[in-house]
Amino acid sequence: MELKWAAVVTIGILLAVMCILLAVVFIIWLSSLDWTWESASRRAGRHGEKIAAEIIRRVLREGDYLLTNIEITYDGRQAEMDCIVVNRFGIFIFEVKNYSGQLVGDEDDYEWQKIKITNSGNMYAMQVKNPIRQLKRQVYLLAHYIQSHRIKVWVEGYVILLHQNSPVNSGYIISSLSDIDRAVHTEGKNHLRPNEIEQIIALLQRDVDQS
Repeated sequence: MELKWAAVVTIGILLAVMCILLAVVFIIWLSSLDWTWESASRRAGRHGEKIAAEIIRRVLREGDYLLTNIEITYDGRQAEMDCIVVNRFGIFIFEVKNYSGQLVGDEDDYEWQKIKITNSGNMYAMQVKNPIRQLKRQVYLLAHYIQSHRIKVWVEGYVILLHQNSPVNSGYIISSLSDIDRAVHTEGKNHLRPNEIEQIIALLQRDVDQS
């Protein structure tokens, strides 16, 4: 009787250990999947930002500054900006998206839907951030951040969709070199003096190129 009971206890312990090991393996597997997806997504984003920065560099003139991957905090809220051009005409934010597939949504939607068809013909959809809404928030925060340092400046912003697949016809979407050139080299609502440009660069400087 005691031997049977000992055998039952031993089997129970073994089953419990096996369940724990399987659970650990499953958790590790899930973590690996999440990391792989996040890493791929981030790599695509970084690659897109590099492409956009190279595109913007083509239209830079003397006195233009290009800053990339800028982070600020204003009033407890953070903003991350892909590319910023600073020159005598003002400050210009460029939000870059490397979204592939078909995009569906309106300018004021919180999110857009990205639809893709696989090589096998299967269709899937996922929600992605609306870059126009992101951009408007960045413009607001950056303008107030700069002004909080007693520099009066006008901030403008544009979205670059590298796959040219915007679902909306919007003035915030920019799609050609000539459009970028015109955006950053047209007299606007203010004219920055050299000392003001230097102050702004000092506030934002992370990765700066001067043409």
